[in-house]
Amino acid sequence: MAHLQVVTSTKPLIPPSNIECKLGSKASEFGGVTFHTLTTRNFSLSQGSKTKAIQAVLASDKETDASTATKGSGLRGKLNKVVLAYSGGLDTSVIVPWLRENYGCEVVCFTADVGQGISELEGLEAKAKASGACQLVVKDLTEEFVKDYIYPCLRAGAVYERKYLLGTSMARPVIAKAMVDVAKEVGADAVAHGCTGKGNDQVRFELTFFSLNPDLQVVAPWREWDITGREDAIEYAKKHNVPVPVTKKSIYSRDRNLWHLSHEGDILEDPANEPKKDMYMMSVDPEDAPNKPEYLEIGIVSGLPVSINGKELSPATLLSELNDIGGRHGIGRIDMVENRLVGMKSRGVYETPGGTILAAACRELESLTLDREAIQFKDIMALKYAELVYAGRWFDPLRESMDAFMENITKTTTGSVMLKLYKGSVIVASRKSPYSLYREDISSFESGQIYDQADAAGFIKLYGLPMRVRAMLEKEQGKK
Repeated sequence: MAHLQVVTSTKPLIPPSNIECKLGSKASEFGGVTFHTLTTRNFSLSQGSKTKAIQAVLASDKETDASTATKGSGLRGKLNKVVLAYSGGLDTSVIVPWLRENYGCEVVCFTADVGQGISELEGLEAKAKASGACQLVVKDLTEEFVKDYIYPCLRAGAVYERKYLLGTSMARPVIAKAMVDVAKEVGADAVAHGCTGKGNDQVRFELTFFSLNPDLQVVAPWREWDITGREDAIEYAKKHNVPVPVTKKSIYSRDRNLWHLSHEGDILEDPANEPKKDMYMMSVDPEDAPNKPEYLEIGIVSGLPVSINGKELSPATLLSELNDIGGRHGIGRIDMVENRLVGMKSRGVYETPGGTILAAACRELESLTLDREAIQFKDIMALKYAELVYAGRWFDPLRESMDAFMENITKTTTGSVMLKLYKGSVIVASRKSPYSLYREDISSFESGQIYDQADAAGFIKLYGLPMRVRAMLEKEQGKK
Protein backbone atom coordinates (compact mmCIF):
# COMPACT_ATOMS: atom_id res chain seq x y z
CA MET A 1 0.00 0.00 0.00
CA ALA A 2 1.31 3.51 -0.75
CA HIS A 3 0.10 7.05 -0.17
CA LEU A 4 -0.13 10.42 -1.94
CA GLN A 5 -0.68 13.84 -0.37
CA VAL A 6 -0.13 17.29 -1.85
CA VAL A 7 -0.78 20.78 -0.47
CA THR A 8 -0.03 23.84 -2.61
CA SER A 9 -1.26 27.42 -2.53
CA THR A 10 -0.25 30.65 -4.27
CA LYS A 11 -2.22 32.79 -1.81
CA PRO A 12 -1.29 33.73 1.76
CA LEU A 13 -1.91 30.70 3.95
CA ILE A 14 -1.49 30.77 7.72
CA PRO A 15 -2.74 27.49 9.16
CA PRO A 16 -2.56 26.68 12.86
CA SER A 17 0.36 24.47 13.79
CA ASN A 18 -1.82 21.42 14.26
CA ILE A 19 -3.85 21.66 11.05
CA GLU A 20 -4.47 18.52 9.05
CA CYS A 21 -5.13 18.50 5.31
CA LYS A 22 -6.45 15.43 3.55
CA LEU A 23 -7.08 14.49 -0.03
CA GLY A 24 -9.61 11.89 -1.08
CA SER A 25 -9.17 8.26 -0.21
CA LYS A 26 -9.45 6.89 -3.72
CA ALA A 27 -6.57 4.60 -4.59
CA SER A 28 -4.83 4.57 -7.98
CA GLU A 29 -2.26 2.30 -9.54
CA PHE A 30 0.69 3.20 -11.76
CA GLY A 31 3.56 0.96 -12.85
CA GLY A 32 2.75 -1.65 -10.24
CA VAL A 33 2.56 0.89 -7.39
CA THR A 34 -0.72 1.59 -5.59
CA PHE A 35 -1.14 5.15 -4.27
CA HIS A 36 -3.53 6.23 -1.49
CA THR A 37 -3.93 9.45 0.44
CA LEU A 38 -1.81 10.52 3.39
CA THR A 39 -2.46 12.94 6.25
CA THR A 40 0.32 15.38 7.23
CA ARG A 41 0.81 18.15 9.76
CA ASN A 42 3.83 19.67 8.03
CA PHE A 43 3.57 23.08 6.37
CA SER A 44 6.28 25.40 5.03
CA LEU A 45 5.49 29.09 4.53
CA SER A 46 7.31 31.63 2.38
CA GLN A 47 6.91 35.38 2.14
CA GLY A 48 4.77 38.22 0.77
CA SER A 49 2.54 37.75 -2.24
CA LYS A 50 4.37 34.54 -3.02
CA THR A 51 3.36 32.92 0.27
CA LYS A 52 2.75 29.26 -0.27
CA ALA A 53 2.63 25.99 1.58
CA ILE A 54 4.24 23.09 -0.18
CA GLN A 55 4.41 19.59 1.13
CA ALA A 56 4.15 16.67 -1.24
CA VAL A 57 4.59 13.10 -0.11
CA LEU A 58 4.33 9.80 -1.92
CA ALA A 59 4.91 7.11 0.67
CA SER A 60 5.06 3.37 0.28
CA ASP A 61 4.01 0.96 2.98
CA LYS A 62 6.82 -1.28 4.18
CA GLU A 63 4.50 -4.28 3.98
CA THR A 64 4.25 -4.04 0.19
CA ASP A 65 7.12 -3.91 -2.31
CA ALA A 66 6.90 -1.01 -4.75
CA SER A 67 8.11 -3.21 -7.58
CA THR A 68 10.14 -6.31 -8.24
CA ALA A 69 13.18 -4.03 -8.55
CA THR A 70 13.36 -3.80 -4.77
CA LYS A 71 13.30 -7.57 -4.24
CA GLY A 72 16.95 -8.40 -3.70
CA SER A 73 20.14 -6.83 -4.95
CA GLY A 74 20.40 -4.70 -8.06
CA LEU A 75 23.03 -4.84 -10.76
CA ARG A 76 25.56 -2.93 -8.63
CA GLY A 77 24.64 -4.00 -5.13
CA LYS A 78 21.90 -3.58 -2.56
CA LEU A 79 20.62 -0.49 -0.80
CA ASN A 80 17.44 -0.23 1.22
CA LYS A 81 16.25 3.29 0.51
CA VAL A 82 17.89 6.24 -1.30
CA VAL A 83 17.02 9.94 -0.98
CA LEU A 84 17.51 11.58 -4.39
CA ALA A 85 17.94 15.30 -5.04
CA TYR A 86 15.08 15.64 -7.52
CA SER A 87 14.10 18.36 -9.98
CA GLY A 88 11.61 16.50 -12.16
CA GLY A 89 13.71 17.03 -15.28
CA LEU A 90 14.97 14.38 -17.66
CA ASP A 91 18.12 13.47 -15.74
CA THR A 92 16.54 12.97 -12.33
CA SER A 93 13.50 11.25 -13.85
CA VAL A 94 15.87 8.68 -15.35
CA ILE A 95 17.91 8.36 -12.16
CA VAL A 96 14.88 7.01 -10.27
CA PRO A 97 14.51 3.77 -12.28
CA TRP A 98 18.30 3.54 -12.65
CA LEU A 99 18.70 3.46 -8.87
CA ARG A 100 15.97 0.86 -8.49
CA GLU A 101 17.51 -1.32 -11.22
CA ASN A 102 21.11 -1.01 -10.07
CA TYR A 103 20.68 -0.99 -6.29
CA GLY A 104 17.36 -2.77 -5.78
CA CYS A 105 16.17 0.10 -3.59
CA GLU A 106 13.19 2.31 -2.92
CA VAL A 107 13.75 5.89 -4.07
CA VAL A 108 12.67 8.88 -2.02
CA CYS A 109 12.66 11.99 -4.22
CA PHE A 110 13.47 15.27 -2.49
CA THR A 111 12.95 18.77 -3.87
CA ALA A 112 13.93 21.98 -2.10
CA ASP A 113 12.26 25.31 -2.74
CA VAL A 114 15.11 27.83 -2.54
CA GLY A 115 13.30 30.48 -4.54
CA GLN A 116 13.66 29.01 -8.02
CA GLY A 117 10.03 29.80 -8.81
CA ILE A 118 6.73 28.05 -8.25
CA SER A 119 6.54 26.93 -11.89
CA GLU A 120 9.49 24.60 -11.36
CA LEU A 121 7.68 22.92 -8.46
CA GLU A 122 4.38 22.25 -10.21
CA GLY A 123 3.50 18.70 -11.17
CA LEU A 124 6.38 17.08 -9.32
CA GLU A 125 4.18 14.50 -7.61
CA ALA A 126 2.98 13.18 -10.97
CA LYS A 127 6.52 13.07 -12.36
CA ALA A 128 7.87 11.25 -9.32
CA LYS A 129 4.97 8.79 -9.48
CA ALA A 130 5.58 8.17 -13.17
CA SER A 131 9.29 7.57 -12.61
CA GLY A 132 8.68 4.97 -9.91
CA ALA A 133 9.47 6.93 -6.76
CA CYS A 134 8.04 5.58 -3.53
CA GLN A 135 8.07 8.95 -1.76
CA LEU A 136 8.38 12.62 -2.71
CA VAL A 137 9.09 15.39 -0.22
CA VAL A 138 9.08 19.08 -1.14
CA LYS A 139 10.27 21.57 1.47
CA ASP A 140 10.25 25.35 1.43
CA LEU A 141 13.77 26.40 2.49
CA THR A 142 13.65 30.02 1.31
CA GLU A 143 13.81 31.74 4.70
CA GLU A 144 16.43 29.33 6.03
CA PHE A 145 18.46 29.78 2.85
CA VAL A 146 18.57 33.56 3.14
CA LYS A 147 18.89 33.83 6.93
CA ASP A 148 21.41 31.05 7.62
CA TYR A 149 23.44 30.91 4.40
CA ILE A 150 23.13 34.08 2.32
CA TYR A 151 23.25 36.57 5.17
CA PRO A 152 26.42 35.13 6.78
CA CYS A 153 28.20 35.35 3.40
CA LEU A 154 26.89 38.87 2.91
CA ARG A 155 28.11 39.92 6.37
CA ALA A 156 31.50 38.37 5.63
CA GLY A 157 31.79 40.20 2.30
CA ALA A 158 32.50 36.87 0.60
CA VAL A 159 33.15 37.23 -3.14
CA TYR A 160 34.87 34.50 -5.17
CA GLU A 161 37.51 35.62 -7.65
CA ARG A 162 36.58 39.31 -7.47
CA LYS A 163 33.09 38.93 -8.96
CA TYR A 164 31.07 35.84 -8.06
CA LEU A 165 28.59 36.35 -5.20
CA LEU A 166 28.34 32.58 -4.57
CA GLY A 167 24.69 32.04 -5.54
CA THR A 168 24.89 28.33 -6.37
CA SER A 169 27.63 27.69 -3.81
CA MET A 170 25.42 28.84 -0.92
CA ALA A 171 22.34 26.92 -2.09
CA ARG A 172 23.88 23.45 -2.23
CA PRO A 173 24.64 22.99 1.50
CA VAL A 174 21.13 24.02 2.59
CA ILE A 175 19.65 21.50 0.13
CA ALA A 176 22.09 18.76 1.12
CA LYS A 177 21.44 19.37 4.82
CA ALA A 178 17.70 18.95 4.22
CA MET A 179 18.40 15.71 2.36
CA VAL A 180 20.30 14.36 5.35
CA ASP A 181 17.34 15.28 7.58
CA VAL A 182 14.89 13.55 5.24
CA ALA A 183 17.12 10.47 5.07
CA LYS A 184 16.89 10.20 8.85
CA GLU A 185 13.12 10.71 8.82
CA VAL A 186 12.43 8.00 6.22
CA GLY A 187 15.13 5.57 7.33
CA ALA A 188 17.26 5.83 4.19
CA ASP A 189 20.76 4.38 4.09
CA ALA A 190 21.94 6.38 1.07
CA VAL A 191 21.62 9.69 -0.76
CA ALA A 192 22.02 10.45 -4.46
CA HIS A 193 22.40 13.50 -6.69
CA GLY A 194 22.39 14.23 -10.41
CA CYS A 195 25.57 16.34 -10.53
CA THR A 196 28.07 15.63 -13.29
CA GLY A 197 31.66 14.62 -12.66
CA LYS A 198 32.97 17.87 -14.14
CA GLY A 199 31.33 20.42 -11.88
CA ASN A 200 31.62 21.90 -8.41
CA ASP A 201 28.20 20.82 -7.16
CA GLN A 202 29.13 17.17 -6.69
CA VAL A 203 31.74 18.30 -4.17
CA ARG A 204 29.36 20.68 -2.37
CA PHE A 205 26.68 18.03 -1.95
CA GLU A 206 28.99 15.26 -0.86
CA LEU A 207 31.08 17.28 1.61
CA THR A 208 27.83 18.26 3.32
CA PHE A 209 26.73 14.61 3.43
CA PHE A 210 30.10 13.60 4.89
CA SER A 211 29.96 16.35 7.52
CA LEU A 212 26.41 15.72 8.73
CA ASN A 213 26.09 11.94 8.42
CA PRO A 214 29.24 10.01 7.43
CA ASP A 215 27.31 6.73 7.58
CA LEU A 216 25.20 7.57 4.53
CA GLN A 217 26.32 5.99 1.28
CA VAL A 218 26.51 8.43 -1.63
CA VAL A 219 25.47 7.45 -5.15
CA ALA A 220 26.44 9.69 -8.07
CA PRO A 221 24.96 8.14 -11.25
CA TRP A 222 26.80 10.45 -13.64
CA ARG A 223 30.06 8.96 -12.37
CA GLU A 224 28.80 5.39 -12.74
CA TRP A 225 26.37 4.91 -15.61
CA ASP A 226 26.88 4.60 -19.38
CA ILE A 227 24.49 7.41 -20.23
CA THR A 228 26.51 10.14 -21.96
CA GLY A 229 23.91 12.67 -23.06
CA ARG A 230 20.30 13.68 -23.54
CA GLU A 231 19.54 11.13 -26.29
CA ASP A 232 20.89 8.25 -24.19
CA ALA A 233 18.75 9.41 -21.27
CA ILE A 234 15.63 9.53 -23.45
CA GLU A 235 16.26 6.00 -24.71
CA TYR A 236 16.77 4.72 -21.18
CA ALA A 237 13.53 6.37 -20.09
CA LYS A 238 11.58 4.77 -22.94
CA LYS A 239 13.08 1.37 -22.19
CA HIS A 240 11.92 1.60 -18.57
CA ASN A 241 8.50 3.07 -19.39
CA VAL A 242 9.30 6.42 -17.82
CA PRO A 243 7.49 9.29 -19.54
CA VAL A 244 10.02 11.80 -20.86
CA PRO A 245 9.30 15.25 -19.37
CA VAL A 246 7.78 17.37 -22.13
CA THR A 247 9.69 20.62 -21.71
CA LYS A 248 11.43 22.95 -24.10
CA LYS A 249 15.15 22.28 -23.89
CA SER A 250 17.00 25.48 -23.05
CA ILE A 251 20.19 26.14 -24.97
CA TYR A 252 21.68 27.32 -21.68
CA SER A 253 22.39 25.49 -18.46
CA ARG A 254 20.74 27.56 -15.75
CA ASP A 255 20.54 27.47 -11.98
CA ARG A 256 18.10 29.77 -10.21
CA ASN A 257 17.38 30.55 -6.60
CA LEU A 258 16.32 33.57 -4.58
CA TRP A 259 19.84 35.04 -4.68
CA HIS A 260 20.75 34.70 -8.35
CA LEU A 261 20.33 33.15 -11.79
CA SER A 262 23.33 31.64 -13.56
CA HIS A 263 23.76 31.01 -17.28
CA GLU A 264 26.30 28.63 -18.83
CA GLY A 265 26.72 26.77 -22.10
CA ASP A 266 25.99 27.40 -25.79
CA ILE A 267 27.70 30.56 -27.08
CA LEU A 268 28.93 31.38 -23.56
CA GLU A 269 31.42 28.53 -23.81
CA ASP A 270 33.54 30.85 -25.96
CA PRO A 271 34.70 33.75 -23.74
CA ALA A 272 34.98 35.91 -26.86
CA ASN A 273 31.21 35.89 -27.41
CA GLU A 274 29.04 38.61 -25.96
CA PRO A 275 25.88 37.27 -24.26
CA LYS A 276 22.68 37.68 -26.25
CA LYS A 277 20.26 40.29 -25.02
CA ASP A 278 17.36 37.83 -24.74
CA MET A 279 19.31 35.47 -22.47
CA TYR A 280 18.73 37.48 -19.30
CA MET A 281 15.66 36.71 -17.20
CA MET A 282 15.95 38.58 -13.88
CA SER A 283 17.08 41.97 -15.16
CA VAL A 284 16.38 44.34 -18.02
CA ASP A 285 19.16 45.59 -20.26
CA PRO A 286 20.66 48.67 -18.55
CA GLU A 287 20.11 50.55 -21.81
CA ASP A 288 16.39 49.86 -21.49
CA ALA A 289 16.17 50.68 -17.78
CA PRO A 290 14.22 53.76 -16.62
CA ASN A 291 15.76 57.12 -17.46
CA LYS A 292 15.01 58.33 -13.95
CA PRO A 293 17.06 57.00 -11.02
CA GLU A 294 15.42 55.36 -8.02
CA TYR A 295 16.56 55.97 -4.45
CA LEU A 296 16.16 53.43 -1.69
CA GLU A 297 17.39 53.18 1.88
CA ILE A 298 18.72 49.89 3.26
CA GLY A 299 18.55 49.51 7.04
CA ILE A 300 21.26 47.32 8.59
CA VAL A 301 21.66 45.92 12.12
CA SER A 302 24.92 44.25 13.16
CA GLY A 303 25.98 43.74 9.57
CA LEU A 304 22.69 42.23 8.37
CA PRO A 305 19.96 43.93 6.28
CA VAL A 306 16.62 44.37 8.04
CA SER A 307 14.60 46.98 6.13
CA ILE A 308 13.92 48.80 2.87
CA ASN A 309 12.91 52.45 3.13
CA GLY A 310 12.17 51.99 6.83
CA LYS A 311 9.95 48.92 6.37
CA GLU A 312 11.21 45.88 8.24
CA LEU A 313 10.98 42.63 6.26
CA SER A 314 11.92 39.00 6.72
CA PRO A 315 15.20 38.02 5.02
CA ALA A 316 13.56 36.22 2.08
CA THR A 317 10.92 38.92 1.56
CA LEU A 318 13.53 41.68 1.67
CA LEU A 319 15.71 39.94 -0.91
CA SER A 320 12.73 39.17 -3.15
CA GLU A 321 11.68 42.83 -3.20
CA LEU A 322 15.21 43.99 -3.98
CA ASN A 323 15.39 41.49 -6.85
CA ASP A 324 12.34 43.16 -8.37
CA ILE A 325 13.66 46.68 -7.79
CA GLY A 326 17.19 45.94 -8.96
CA GLY A 327 16.00 43.89 -11.91
CA ARG A 328 14.03 46.73 -13.45
CA HIS A 329 17.12 48.95 -13.26
CA GLY A 330 19.44 46.37 -14.84
CA ILE A 331 21.43 45.87 -11.64
CA GLY A 332 23.68 42.89 -10.89
CA ARG A 333 24.87 41.45 -14.21
CA ILE A 334 28.24 39.70 -13.96
CA ASP A 335 30.14 38.01 -16.82
CA MET A 336 33.21 36.10 -15.68
CA VAL A 337 35.64 33.29 -16.36
CA GLU A 338 36.17 31.42 -13.11
CA ASN A 339 38.39 28.62 -11.89
CA ARG A 340 36.32 25.62 -10.92
CA LEU A 341 37.34 23.57 -7.91
CA VAL A 342 37.98 20.53 -10.15
CA GLY A 343 40.67 22.42 -12.05
CA MET A 344 39.15 23.67 -15.29
CA LYS A 345 38.10 27.18 -16.19
CA SER A 346 34.48 27.92 -17.03
CA ARG A 347 32.63 30.97 -18.27
CA GLY A 348 29.39 31.97 -16.62
CA VAL A 349 27.02 34.91 -16.60
CA TYR A 350 25.20 35.71 -13.37
CA GLU A 351 22.24 37.90 -12.52
CA THR A 352 22.21 38.97 -8.86
CA PRO A 353 20.15 42.18 -8.66
CA GLY A 354 19.11 42.15 -4.99
CA GLY A 355 22.42 40.70 -3.84
CA THR A 356 24.42 43.38 -5.63
CA ILE A 357 22.40 46.08 -3.88
CA LEU A 358 22.84 44.48 -0.46
CA ALA A 359 26.57 43.91 -0.94
CA ALA A 360 27.06 47.58 -1.83
CA ALA A 361 25.05 48.74 1.20
CA CYS A 362 26.83 46.51 3.75
CA ARG A 363 30.27 47.36 2.40
CA GLU A 364 29.53 51.08 2.48
CA LEU A 365 28.26 51.08 6.05
CA GLU A 366 31.45 49.33 7.16
CA SER A 367 33.42 52.34 5.93
CA LEU A 368 31.88 54.24 8.84
CA THR A 369 31.96 51.59 11.56
CA LEU A 370 35.24 49.70 11.05
CA ASP A 371 38.73 51.12 11.46
CA ARG A 372 41.58 50.58 9.01
CA GLU A 373 43.05 47.44 10.60
CA ALA A 374 39.63 45.83 11.01
CA ILE A 375 38.65 46.47 7.38
CA GLN A 376 41.94 45.18 6.00
CA PHE A 377 41.91 42.01 8.08
CA LYS A 378 38.22 41.40 7.37
CA ASP A 379 38.91 41.67 3.64
CA ILE A 380 41.70 39.12 3.94
CA MET A 381 39.40 36.76 5.84
CA ALA A 382 36.62 37.30 3.30
CA LEU A 383 38.77 35.88 0.51
CA LYS A 384 39.33 32.63 2.40
CA TYR A 385 35.70 32.55 3.53
CA ALA A 386 34.57 32.75 -0.11
CA GLU A 387 36.98 30.00 -1.14
CA LEU A 388 35.62 27.67 1.55
CA VAL A 389 32.01 28.31 0.52
CA TYR A 390 32.80 27.89 -3.18
CA ALA A 391 34.57 24.60 -2.41
CA GLY A 392 31.60 23.18 -0.52
CA ARG A 393 33.17 23.41 2.94
CA TRP A 394 30.20 25.14 4.56
CA PHE A 395 30.23 22.86 7.61
CA ASP A 396 34.00 23.01 7.96
CA PRO A 397 35.01 24.15 11.49
CA LEU A 398 37.26 26.78 9.90
CA ARG A 399 34.35 28.51 8.14
CA GLU A 400 32.23 28.29 11.27
CA SER A 401 35.04 29.84 13.32
CA MET A 402 35.55 32.56 10.73
CA ASP A 403 31.83 33.24 10.89
CA ALA A 404 32.11 33.88 14.60
CA PHE A 405 34.79 36.47 13.85
CA MET A 406 32.62 38.11 11.19
CA GLU A 407 29.68 38.29 13.59
CA ASN A 408 31.79 39.90 16.29
CA ILE A 409 33.63 42.40 14.07
CA THR A 410 30.36 43.70 12.58
CA LYS A 411 28.37 43.98 15.82
CA THR A 412 28.51 47.79 15.55
CA THR A 413 27.80 47.87 11.81
CA THR A 414 24.35 49.28 12.36
CA GLY A 415 22.75 52.15 10.47
CA SER A 416 21.41 52.88 7.01
CA VAL A 417 22.70 53.50 3.51
CA MET A 418 20.90 55.46 0.80
CA LEU A 419 21.55 54.11 -2.70
CA LYS A 420 20.76 55.48 -6.14
CA LEU A 421 19.96 52.90 -8.80
CA TYR A 422 20.40 54.02 -12.36
CA LYS A 423 20.86 52.01 -15.56
CA GLY A 424 22.84 49.11 -14.14
CA SER A 425 24.78 51.06 -11.52
CA VAL A 426 24.49 51.25 -7.74
CA ILE A 427 25.64 54.66 -6.48
CA VAL A 428 26.01 55.48 -2.80
CA ALA A 429 24.13 58.67 -1.93
CA SER A 430 24.53 58.72 1.86
CA ARG A 431 25.37 56.62 4.86
CA LYS A 432 24.83 57.05 8.61
CA SER A 433 25.35 55.07 11.80
CA PRO A 434 25.09 55.69 15.55
CA TYR A 435 28.44 53.86 15.80
CA SER A 436 30.19 55.91 13.13
CA LEU A 437 33.91 56.44 13.68
CA TYR A 438 33.83 59.44 11.37
CA ARG A 439 34.27 62.72 13.25
CA GLU A 440 33.70 65.93 11.34
CA ASP A 441 35.54 67.94 13.96
CA ILE A 442 38.64 65.83 13.28
CA SER A 443 38.36 65.40 9.52
CA SER A 444 37.55 69.02 8.78
CA PHE A 445 40.22 71.13 7.05
CA GLU A 446 39.59 73.74 9.71
CA SER A 447 41.88 73.74 12.74
CA GLY A 448 40.71 71.67 15.69
CA GLN A 449 41.77 70.79 19.20
CA ILE A 450 41.82 67.00 18.77
CA TYR A 451 44.12 66.92 15.74
CA ASP A 452 47.06 69.34 15.61
CA GLN A 453 48.44 69.44 12.08
CA ALA A 454 51.89 70.24 13.44
CA ASP A 455 52.00 66.76 14.98
CA ALA A 456 52.12 65.28 11.48
CA ALA A 457 55.76 66.28 11.02
CA GLY A 458 57.00 64.01 13.80
CA PHE A 459 54.73 61.18 12.69
CA ILE A 460 56.06 61.32 9.12
CA LYS A 461 59.66 61.26 10.32
CA LEU A 462 59.08 58.15 12.42
CA TYR A 463 56.84 56.43 9.88
CA GLY A 464 59.35 57.05 7.10
CA LEU A 465 62.45 56.19 9.13
CA PRO A 466 63.04 52.74 7.52
CA MET A 467 62.89 54.27 4.02
CA ARG A 468 65.21 57.08 5.06
CA VAL A 469 67.75 54.65 6.58
CA ARG A 470 67.73 52.52 3.42
CA ALA A 471 68.33 55.59 1.25
CA MET A 472 71.21 56.66 3.50
CA LEU A 473 72.80 53.20 3.17
CA GLU A 474 72.48 53.20 -0.62
CA LYS A 475 74.03 56.67 -0.76
CA GLU A 476 76.99 55.59 1.39
CA GLN A 477 77.54 52.45 -0.70
CA GLY A 478 77.45 54.54 -3.87
CA LYS A 479 80.40 56.60 -2.66
CA LYS A 480 82.56 53.49 -2.22
